Amino acid sequence: MKQGYKKLVVAFAAVIGLVPVAMAQQQEIKIVPTTKVAPYAIDARNTVVRSGAGLCWRTGYWTKELASTTMVEGSEFPVGCFCDKDLMPKELCEPKKVEVAPEAKPVVPGPKPAAEKVTIAADALFDYDKAVLRDEGKATLTEFAAKAKALSIEVIIAVGHTDRLGGDKYNQALSERRAAAVKEFLVSQQIDPNRVYTEGKGKTQPVTQCKNLGAESGKNKKLVECLQPDRRVEIEVIGTKQ
Repeated sequence: MKQGYKKLVVAFAAVIGLVPVAMAQQQEIKIVPTTKVAPYAIDARNTVVRSGAGLCWRTGYWTKELASTTMVEGSEFPVGCFCDKDLMPKELCEPKKVEVAPEAKPVVPGPKPAAEKVTIAADALFDYDKAVLRDEGKATLTEFAAKAKALSIEVIIAVGHTDRLGGDKYNQALSERRAAAVKEFLVSQQIDPNRVYTEGKGKTQPVTQCKNLGAESGKNKKLVECLQPDRRVEIEVIGTKQ
């Protein structure tokens, strides 16, 4: 199994210029800061960080109970009803009649942070089947960190991916180790560790098809080359221009 593409998607060709991406037009989910931990990744404004597809990012503190008791500002529902509604009790997420005082004024949200997405080929960062950064990979991430620090960073999310070759457990572990290695290096470049989240997706999110190319083996050079875009590390930076 291997790694590569350009978002940190892989095929390092046009990558390292940070690519501005407009935030999806989606409702903000701002939690009430009643606890020291949150079930989902949040930015400095206590707003839940979501992917371009609108999905929430779970933290290591996530539990069904925490998701169902952490409330959303300006809402009668907990944050789980917005991020994991299918896991919440139905009655918990049903609307209730609430009288609104006539003098109540709508809250005007502040400016939304912009997102920067970059994808780097895993092969540009690591040797085949390894999770230790190469010197070339360190140089790539050093340049990335310098550009990221030009933002007032809210959160950075590093997600590792692999191709479909090899077992599920092995690929999952490899993707997690590579994402962790990226975080460790970014922290060494004075990026706040509390702003960096990591996640491994293993081989669950391929971007290739690669059919009818022969044996499903790492020795099949045509298949390995075709699967290159699946071997990637994606980094999403959310912040505001300084």
